[in-house]
Amino acid sequence: MIVAGLDVGSESVRVAVCELVKGSNGPKVLALVKVESKGLRRGYVVNVDEASQAIRQAIKEAERLSGSRIKRVFVGLGGITLESKLGESQVIVSRADAEITDNDINRALELAEANVTELNNNRIFHTIPIWYKLDGKKILGRPDGMSGNKLETRVLFIVYLAQHLDNLIRAIELAGVSIEDIIASPIAASLPTLTTQQKTVGSILANIGSQTTAIVVYEDGIPVSLQVLPIGSMDVTNDIALGLRVPLDEAERLKLGSDNVLSFRKKLDEIIEARLGDMFELIETHLKKIGRNGLLPAGIIITGGGGQVANIEKLAKEALRLPAKIHSPNIVNHESKGQVRDNGFLVAYGLCLFGLGNNLEESIINRGFRQAKNKFILWLKQLLP
Repeated sequence: MIVAGLDVGSESVRVAVCELVKGSNGPKVLALVKVESKGLRRGYVVNVDEASQAIRQAIKEAERLSGSRIKRVFVGLGGITLESKLGESQVIVSRADAEITDNDINRALELAEANVTELNNNRIFHTIPIWYKLDGKKILGRPDGMSGNKLETRVLFIVYLAQHLDNLIRAIELAGVSIEDIIASPIAASLPTLTTQQKTVGSILANIGSQTTAIVVYEDGIPVSLQVLPIGSMDVTNDIALGLRVPLDEAERLKLGSDNVLSFRKKLDEIIEARLGDMFELIETHLKKIGRNGLLPAGIIITGGGGQVANIEKLAKEALRLPAKIHSPNIVNHESKGQVRDNGFLVAYGLCLFGLGNNLEESIINRGFRQAKNKFILWLKQLLP
C-alpha cells in the first residue's frame, strides 16, 4: 500500500510518499519533495492557478523519485482561518432500559454542533469528543453499551473558512490529483512528533511555518484546542533585514545563526527576542484562554521549518514557564538512504501515517470521528468536478 501526503504551505509545497511494508516497524519513505510555493498568503490560497502549478510540480517530482503514479493524496489543512470551537450538549437517553446507543451519542454530537456559536462562513471538518458524562459523572471512552438517564458531552470542532477551503480544493484538483482526505495540519504534524505520554499528561505542539504558527494542545491523549497564529519565521527574517539593514538572504542566515556576527550580536539577539516574544505572547494568551497556561507537564514541543531560529528553546521556556524542546525528526528517506532532519516535512509525513493507519490514537479514529469525517467527505465530493 502506497500513500502520498500533500502539505501546501506559504513558503513551500511538500509531498511525502510512503509505503507500508509487512514486518517493518514503520512506513518506508519513497520520496520527500519540496518546491517553492506560489499563490499563497498566511497559509491560504489567494491565486488558484499559481498554487496549482506549484502543487503539480511537486507531485511530478514525487512520482519521479518514488517510481509510483500519484492519483490521490491526503491533504494537510493549515492557514489563519483554521481554528477550533467548543460545543456542549446534554440529551436524555432514549431507550426504556437506559442503555446508551449510537443514536444517543449521535444526537449528543449533533446538538453540540448546533450549540456552537459564531460559525459564520466556516465549515466543520473534524468532530472530536473531549469527554462524555453519564448522569453527571465523567467516563472513559465512548459510553455506548453503558446505562444511564442523561448523557452529556463536550466536543472539539475544527473549522475552516469555506471559501479558503474551496480554493485549496480547486488548486489541488487542477494539479491533476484527487483528495483522499483532509486533515488539520497541526494534528498531522503531531502524529510523528508527540509521544503517547506527552499527549496524555498535557503538551502543546507549535508548528512554526514561514508566515504562520499552528498550535495544538493535547490532554488525556486527545486534542483539546487548536489555533493558527498570523506570525511565522519570515517575520523574524524581515525584522532582522530592517533592523540591521541587510538583504533578506543574509538576514535568513543570521536568523539561523549560520553567520559569524560578533560585531552586532547584541542587536541581533534583541531583534530575534522581540519578535519571538510576540509569538510566545500570543501562545500564552491562547493557553490562558483555555486555562492551560503553566499547566502542561510535557511543555511545548517546537517543530516546523521556522523552529531552527537561534535560542528559540530558551526563549520559549522563559516566556511560557514550561519545559521546551525542539523536535528532532527521525524520518529515513529510502530514496536518498539518509535521515531527514528537516522539521518542515513532519506534516506531509504525518499525513502518510494517517493514510496508512499508523500511530493513530483510538480517540481520533473512533466511530464518532469516522462518521463525522464521512459526512465531510460527502460534502467535499459535491465540490469536485
